[in-house]
Amino acid sequence: MGWVLGPIALIGCAYITYYTAVLLSDCYRTPDPVHGKRNHTYMDVVRSCLGPRDVVVCGLAQYAILWGTMVGYTITTATSIMAVVRTDCHHHRGHDAACASSGTMYMVVFGLVEVVLSQFPSLEKLTLISVVAAVMSCTYSVVGLFLSAAKVASNHAAHGTLLGVKISAAAGVSASTKTWHSLQALGNIAFAYTYSMLLIEIQDTVKSPPSENVTMKRASFYGIGVTTIFYVSLGCIGYAAFGNAAPGNVLTGFDEPFWLVDVANVAVVIHLVGAYQVFAQPIFACYEKWLAARWPESGFFHHEYAVRLPLAGGGGRAARFTLCKLVVRTAFVAATTVVSLMLPFFNAVLGLLGAIAFWPLTVYFPVTMYIAQARVAPGSRKWVALQALNVGALVVSLLAAVGSVADMVQRLGHVTIFQTQL
Repeated sequence: MGWVLGPIALIGCAYITYYTAVLLSDCYRTPDPVHGKRNHTYMDVVRSCLGPRDVVVCGLAQYAILWGTMVGYTITTATSIMAVVRTDCHHHRGHDAACASSGTMYMVVFGLVEVVLSQFPSLEKLTLISVVAAVMSCTYSVVGLFLSAAKVASNHAAHGTLLGVKISAAAGVSASTKTWHSLQALGNIAFAYTYSMLLIEIQDTVKSPPSENVTMKRASFYGIGVTTIFYVSLGCIGYAAFGNAAPGNVLTGFDEPFWLVDVANVAVVIHLVGAYQVFAQPIFACYEKWLAARWPESGFFHHEYAVRLPLAGGGGRAARFTLCKLVVRTAFVAATTVVSLMLPFFNAVLGLLGAIAFWPLTVYFPVTMYIAQARVAPGSRKWVALQALNVGALVVSLLAAVGSVADMVQRLGHVTIFQTQL
């Protein structure tokens, strides 16, 4: 997207996310934003403001992005492990050595690890993993920023062009390729701003006074602001370092110092091991609740088995599970891993996820619920402005989805299924 459109897209998505987060914060309590009834989840807010039909649409969008993120995390983990292997190979055998590797085995191992973690009873049991994941996120982000800045300094100049990759037959960049990649980049940026999906659940933990919406608006301002500053810094410095040859995962563009690159990539893996479960557990809870209600007499869904843990100490602590939990969660993670193996496209998958999530969850529902709760008069200036934002975000999401799918189709002709490459 280049030096012009890239920063504009980042800042534009950040502003839209903040603005709609403000609207969504006012819908936490209904019908009054200060004294109304609490809604504990995003879907509860949709149910209170818009009705049961919209809850189904919201649920489909939420669970689709949760599952899609699990697929994306599986692919990202494999590419990070492959980057570690390649970096070490280049360090010991030279940077011109052929160090190709396939990520299939790494995806399978990652899937097996997640099968084990999926047997934890609830998110509360994963607190330590979540804390470690947050620390790892800061680690690889700072390392990526440092390595990019060091590369810019060593280049003695900033790379990149105003409008991104130039169309050139000699370079193999056609007008359609540039268009698809630019639209996919919009989806990648949108994926970085899926904050609204979790806003209500976060707001539900806020104590009052002051009222929850006031506190949440302030938190959104600082949270999105700091995140955007970091995104813009890393995006711009990374682009200055690599120019139009910038990799989708900036860490894969470095080989030295190999130990620092390895630390960053290992931090990515550790982060995603924990983050995967944060997205998986709500899906498990949803279908297990439905299955248990559908077959209330079945021991497969209700009978608990206990297995004593050998390292649990003298208390004789036991792990409890149902056959449904053991079998269905394992099958679900296995199916997710297989889909990941069939879609070895890091950027395209993230772009598609961003396109799927951004319009419905970040713009459409917050805007529509705010209009309903605040009783914004149809045809008024505010109503027209909100609907224009709604339509504009829909167009951007559709274009990003088209670009991501088109890129996948193009790449399918040049890759082997079940063989992920850097």
